[in-house]
Amino acid sequence: HVLDTLTACVQKGVATEIERANEEIAFQAQVRKNMASQLENYTCADETLNTTEAKRTETWRGKKVSVMIDRPASKIHTVENFLTEDECKAVEDAARPILHDATVADGSGGSHKSDSRKAKQAGIKVHWDKEADGDLIARLSRRVYDYVNHVLPFDIMEDGQEDLMSIQYFGRGPEDEKPDRYMPHCDGDCNGMLFKPGNRMATIVMYCEIPKVGGATRFRNSNVHIKPKQYAATFFSYIDSETMKMDDGFTEHSGCPVVEGEKKIVTQWVRLGVDKENPWNSFNTLGIKYTDAENNEGCNEEEDQPDRYMPHCDGDCNGMLFKPGNRMATIVMYCEIPKVGGATNFRNSGIHIKPKQ
Repeated sequence: HVLDTLTACVQKGVATEIERANEEIAFQAQVRKNMASQLENYTCADETLNTTEAKRTETWRGKKVSVMIDRPASKIHTVENFLTEDECKAVEDAARPILHDATVADGSGGSHKSDSRKAKQAGIKVHWDKEADGDLIARLSRRVYDYVNHVLPFDIMEDGQEDLMSIQYFGRGPEDEKPDRYMPHCDGDCNGMLFKPGNRMATIVMYCEIPKVGGATRFRNSNVHIKPKQYAATFFSYIDSETMKMDDGFTEHSGCPVVEGEKKIVTQWVRLGVDKENPWNSFNTLGIKYTDAENNEGCNEEEDQPDRYMPHCDGDCNGMLFKPGNRMATIVMYCEIPKVGGATNFRNSGIHIKPKQ
């Protein structure tokens, strides 16, 4: 009896201390994010601010790699001389006739134009059948996947991946009230939740032309500032390859305003869980397969997967600033309830709701 009482006392004390520690961690994380938000405009405007000093340097295929952040779910590298002038020209030539206004995810599975992202873009299909003949775009794209596989243990293949994206920002002088820029965002989920198959988990941004003023890439929550360097690349991944949990905001980033000159980049968003049968465009911008979202036929003899909705957020739930026009609240109303199952579970809050008609 004495031992049981002592055990209960210790467990209660430990639980209390863990709760306090978690509250302190959450508080410190919020302080860090708030400070980063306040410094965002200052750091973008400061042209004297150089690229953040690397934690360490290494080489890959003779190219200098600067490791800025090396956390399990958050890695940020720069790679010098990642692509060539000829490769840049090949991408730009392919993009020229199909450039259009850039879009952002709208929080409901689609995309739309937004003042948070002002640029021109064009998706460039890679002709893999010409790789053996020395096609410049295929050669560049192969190098992208080789580097991703050098850093991450997923053996990523090109099948089903997104097109290379040519993105161009144009400077119109310091008096421009709405300069070309990309406000802080995450390329994939950055809420610390489990990875959703088919979603993005790494990005490579390659710099073909750099502006005279502006255009830095800023990872504000990691305090990493990268001034673009011609023909260099910035790589970042946002998944823990062991736990399969996503980054918790450290790879949130922005493209600082381009004030003078032009910024021309080539971007590859890299996905995990795509292939020829399940390509990137079979998923909406929430990471849900269109067939899963539309199919509500239930179980049959050939399929024993029950109707359900896997853990998700209806809008952004990453602690970032609200994006105007996005979702911010939900009401679910129960008209008919099942005999078994169908509860709503808020797993991170420990709340379980059985439906009531």
